[in-house]
Amino acid sequence: MTLLAKSEPPVTLKEHIDDCLLVLNQIRYSFPQVKAIVKTLDFWEVLRLAIIIHDLGKSHNEFLKLLQGKKDNEWYGQRHELFSIPFINGLNVELEVKQLLKLIVAGHHRDFETLHQNYISKSYSSGMVDEFGEDGLLNYEVEFEKLNVKEVLQLLKNSYQIILGELKVHSPAKLVLSYLRNYNDGKANIKSAEYFKILLLFGALKHCDHLGSAKVIKIENIESISFSFLQRQQEKLNRNGYDFYSHQTESGKASGNVILSAPTGSGKTESAMLWLKNQLINTGQGRVFYILPFTASINAMYERLSSNEKGLGEKKVGMLHGKLQDYLYDYLDNVQYLNSTKKEEISKIRDKFKTIFTPLKVVTPFQLLKNLFALKGFEQGIFEWVGGYFIFDEIHAYSPEVFAQIKVFLEYIVKYMNAKVFIMTATMPTFLKMNLEKTIGQYAEITADEVLYNQFDRHQAIILDGLLAESLPLIIEDLVAGKKVLVVCNTVVQAQEVFLVLKEFASNCVLLHSAFTGEDRSLNEKRLKDGENNELNPIKLLVGTQAIEVSLDIDYDVIYSEPAPIDALIQRFGRVNRKRIKGICPVKIFSVSNKNDKYIYDSDIVQKTIELLNEIAINDNGIIKEKNLQHIIDEIYPCWNEKSEALFDDMYTLLKYTTENHLIPLIYSKKQEEDFYKQFDGIKVVPISLIERFENYLSCYDFIGAERLKVQIRKRKFAQLRSENDQNLYKTTFPIVSDKGSLLEIPYWIITKRYDSSLGLIYTEQEEWKVELL
Repeated sequence: MTLLAKSEPPVTLKEHIDDCLLVLNQIRYSFPQVKAIVKTLDFWEVLRLAIIIHDLGKSHNEFLKLLQGKKDNEWYGQRHELFSIPFINGLNVELEVKQLLKLIVAGHHRDFETLHQNYISKSYSSGMVDEFGEDGLLNYEVEFEKLNVKEVLQLLKNSYQIILGELKVHSPAKLVLSYLRNYNDGKANIKSAEYFKILLLFGALKHCDHLGSAKVIKIENIESISFSFLQRQQEKLNRNGYDFYSHQTESGKASGNVILSAPTGSGKTESAMLWLKNQLINTGQGRVFYILPFTASINAMYERLSSNEKGLGEKKVGMLHGKLQDYLYDYLDNVQYLNSTKKEEISKIRDKFKTIFTPLKVVTPFQLLKNLFALKGFEQGIFEWVGGYFIFDEIHAYSPEVFAQIKVFLEYIVKYMNAKVFIMTATMPTFLKMNLEKTIGQYAEITADEVLYNQFDRHQAIILDGLLAESLPLIIEDLVAGKKVLVVCNTVVQAQEVFLVLKEFASNCVLLHSAFTGEDRSLNEKRLKDGENNELNPIKLLVGTQAIEVSLDIDYDVIYSEPAPIDALIQRFGRVNRKRIKGICPVKIFSVSNKNDKYIYDSDIVQKTIELLNEIAINDNGIIKEKNLQHIIDEIYPCWNEKSEALFDDMYTLLKYTTENHLIPLIYSKKQEEDFYKQFDGIKVVPISLIERFENYLSCYDFIGAERLKVQIRKRKFAQLRSENDQNLYKTTFPIVSDKGSLLEIPYWIITKRYDSSLGLIYTEQEEWKVELL
């Protein structure tokens, strides 16, 4: 009889085991630091045994019938992995190894609580049968007799030179319940001697199983030749009489953790790559994570690093963030994929990025942090951190709660995962930097030299009286004069009103804020990108909100900004004279805030910022000296305020306790998953004018296209809309037939505010609509 692992297409059990073993040989090279963490175990040999054993339970006759599509099978929804366990009893290995193998094989498809509650207790008799029996329950020992044991033993002997001894067949209930009892008694946590053995073996087994099932024959690694773009860049500089900056050269010589301080635009990314190259040479392979706070930053960095000419190459780099599907949808449009294959290609690329296939991932911190909240699959995620290299850019751009989570994460990877960290910043408050220094332990501090800082002076701050909205004639003068003008407002409504007036004076203009659909937001960002490369028809006017602060590669002549905290303003100023070829350019800030701005920014911080900029205007003629930015930031942010400190302390204490006591391999926490997702402040709604298009996408099973027609609004705004008018929002469903023929109801929210593709969602206007449409 042919033993099968999968049915569509047919894959024999031996084929699947061999595919997984091929992956093992790949990851053994990619993760050399495992042996430094799991010192008392022959990790790779135990993993090899786990791979060979993990699916042997599929030799059950009734499971084979199930795979063959026979409707007369009597499988009754059992779990094949539970029937693999008795084969472990026959191995000639130590008891500790047998126990480890049993745990990770038993849990490789279902967490232990689900396994016990939904399968073991509902399928098998306990063995303590009273006179009335246990009707409806199976006997595990009897079910095991239905396995093709003879064929399995022959497979093990002939293909893997494994000869088993006696197979002791016992119900898996004791194994699973014992582990759950240890979990409940606090004996399975990070202090347990077996903790990291179970965690890393399980994570590695899952990677091998998934990639083996996907028939992956090669896992990419970053080798010395991958950094040839740096050599080409240096040679180009040398030809023009220049070289890498001193802080870049120092980064390339540093070993271990580094904190780099250098001006925006001074080649911090190249510094990180030079550092990475040195680590790989001296320490060996490890997966790399380039961490950025915003989606736009990640997309831009991915495109930069995945360039075959100017980066590591497309095979070496992936990315993960919440809007990845949107990005891939646009990307596949650009390369003219047909709609029929687009969904399949998106799924293929996304799945590749999620695995350990790509050696460098550009990610948000949340893609890493979710593993500390014990979300499903966290063991695989943590295994990928072993001996990893973590590059943090713009680390200051987080709330106190997120910064607390990052602190716990850094402590975890440095202490337990033999990871190395490269942190770079242009404007981090000193109190945050000191916090990081304590977190990462021994590190090298690298700072750009003063001569370089002086070369980066490029902005003159000018404080203007009154409200921005009352001074539009000033802005119009610059537009009429042909300047590229950037205008930044603090609210969507204000940005829309300003744009409506100013657009009449600019030949090519864009509005950018958070209240656009994903589709229109992508189109606007593409117009901006194209405009930067079009000297004949550039974007002359960009009006936006905080959305323009997030690493858009744009370069304007002047900015007019509503008042904001100094760190936000510095980000905004960075979009003016970005390339430093225009001398000193004006950055104009209005001194008066709108009444609703207090809901966005701390009024005291904004006031301190305006006062400090006024001092610079008096003492330095408004010239913002790059070398003084650290002092400026520290003046505004000497420490967290009382509320922020409390938020930081509470989150740090909670997550630290969770990682030490409740981050348990083989246990999945629904409560912690809920805590993780509570952080994300947004609800997606469909503008009523787009319902027909939205439902057409759903009818064609183009769920990504449909999702791109939604606008994300803050939870507070959502609640406000519901309270002020009971007809602002409606929840409805759209019926659709699934691939298996069942009827599904797709729920979604409709918002009745007017939507305009050039303005976004207009909160002050209702769309005309008919009740019967709903």
